[in-house]
Parts: sequence; structure tokens; C-alpha cells
Amino acid sequence: MARVMAVTFERYGQLHYLDPGEREYHVGDWVLYPTADGDEVAQCVWAPEESTDGFDGLPLCAGPATPADLERDAQNRELRFRAGQVARDLVRQHELPMKIVGVDSLDRSAEFGHVVAIYFTAPHRVDFRALLSDLARALNSRIDLRQVGARDAARLLGGIGSCGRELCCATFLTNFEPVSMRLAKLQSMPSNPLQIAGACGKLMCCLRYEHPLYEDFLKRAPAVGEYAVVDGEDCRVIGHRVPAEEVQVRTTSGQVLSCPLESVCSRRRAREAKETHE
Repeated sequence: MARVMAVTFERYGQLHYLDPGEREYHVGDWVLYPTADGDEVAQCVWAPEESTDGFDGLPLCAGPATPADLERDAQNRELRFRAGQVARDLVRQHELPMKIVGVDSLDRSAEFGHVVAIYFTAPHRVDFRALLSDLARALNSRIDLRQVGARDAARLLGGIGSCGRELCCATFLTNFEPVSMRLAKLQSMPSNPLQIAGACGKLMCCLRYEHPLYEDFLKRAPAVGEYAVVDGEDCRVIGHRVPAEEVQVRTTSGQVLSCPLESVCSRRRAREAKETHE
């Protein structure tokens, strides 16, 4: 078993996992997360514990953050905030069809100097050469403008989904997998893409990562419209409640019940099993 801890760079932000090594950390502690651009300050939200979930090859926590690290992090946050304001003002001045969605401050080697990465969305390619020069002068830094897609923009901005929870892409999802209307149909979702779109305007990511749950349930449950037996009483399946592992049935008396899946016996499957046995 491996020891693992989880940290986040922003409050309610995406979780990042670390190997705590021999040290002990507690929820709320400020630690150093190793990145390609140097150690970054992050907050522990999941104290170290043993895990068997395949957390192998995790980066090693660089230790607790010192007061100097916290001061540097506060300065970087202030710089990112100011850079975002300057970038938005200059975009308006240049009347460019761009939307600034995130800013990052990167400490490169002395050869390249300080770099400010600015992420933006746009409906098409944008000629930002004049904007780039103005940004470099205003921020006195090298500028790296990066165009991102709608889903990456939602991850950077964060927000609340239609379920009332923080966006999956901003909390725990690390990869974006393709989502199709076929998955929505399997999960009995509306056929109108606008009704099942996330904050980014694309089909909700949960349709993809919840798909195996629905596949497994449908393999074990009687189909909608099929006749079944519940506690010795004949009934007809009228719906599925997959997250609750329940089947909705209507009895011969017209009563609608929500029954645990294991208590619903499919008459068709029971008959097929009997014929196979004979």
C-alpha cells in the first residue's frame, strides 16, 4: 500500500495527489507541490493515509511551506490579479473578440526571465500581435498568450453545475473524454443537447464517467415495459432509478412502487433460466 495525500491550489479547486514521504501533514497545512516551474504552495485537504487504489508514482511532497513561500505565493496571486485586469482592459481597447479566462505567473530560468501566461477563449484565430506588445510593456514581463477550448475555460473559471455542486472539471476530473448523445439516450436524458449541456456549453462530462454504472445496472435489471415479480406479486417495470439501485414498478392494482433491484425478479429471465436448465 502507498501513502497518499491530496492538496489544492484554490479553495474548492481541483485535487492534486502527493506522496507525503515520511512526514505527517494535517488538513489545512500549507505544503509545497513540485512542478516543472518550481515548487508551488498548496493546501492539504486530505491528510496522508494508506491507500490501495493504485496511487503509484506520485510526486513527492517538497515539505511544508515556509513564511517566505507563503509571502511569495501572495505576491504571485496579486500579480496574477493585476495582470488579469490589465489584460482585460487592453483587450477592450484593441476591440478583440477574446475573453480572458485565466492568468498564471511562471518563474523561468534567468535566460528567459519572468513569464506571464494568459489564457483566453475566442470564436476563431485572433491577431493579437499589437496586444502582445502592449501587455509586455504594461506588465514588464514576457507574455505567453494561450487559446483554450470551452471545457478548459470552464475548468479555469470554475462554477456551479446544474446539479448544484462544483463543476467536475474544476474539482476532480483530469481528462476530458468524448461525450455523445448515445450516452444521454442510454441514461434516459432529454434528447435536446441544450438541456444536458454543462457550463461550457458542451454535453455534461458526467454522462461519460457515469456510463459504466448505467451499463452494469441495465445488465442486471429488467427492461422498462417488461413484466416482473416483486414479493410474489406480478407487476410491470415502468422506470429505473440507477443511482439508488431501484426499479419502479406498477402492480396489477395500479400501485406504483420503487423496489430495490435485488427484490425484482424478471419473469422473462426466470423463464429463460428454467428452459436452459431443462
